[in-house]
Amino acid sequence: MKDILRALDNNETVTILYRGRKKGVILPSGRPERQSKRIADHQAFGIWKDRSDIEDIVAVMEALRKARRHVV
Repeated sequence: MKDILRALDNNETVTILYRGRKKGVILPSGRPERQSKRIADHQAFGIWKDRSDIEDIVAVMEALRKARRHVV
């Protein structure tokens, strides 16, 4: 128990195993809980959705790669 408390004091996560299988995780109390977020909720998602110059993404990628392919 002393080692577990020391790890938590060091802001480390402690994994509890039973017969080699993960049974639980103890998180330090000062650590914010991790929440799952959807990618679509990120502020950068869709940042270029209104740009008309990149409507054809295949053409844009071909143009970007063209310089690399034709280097002699």
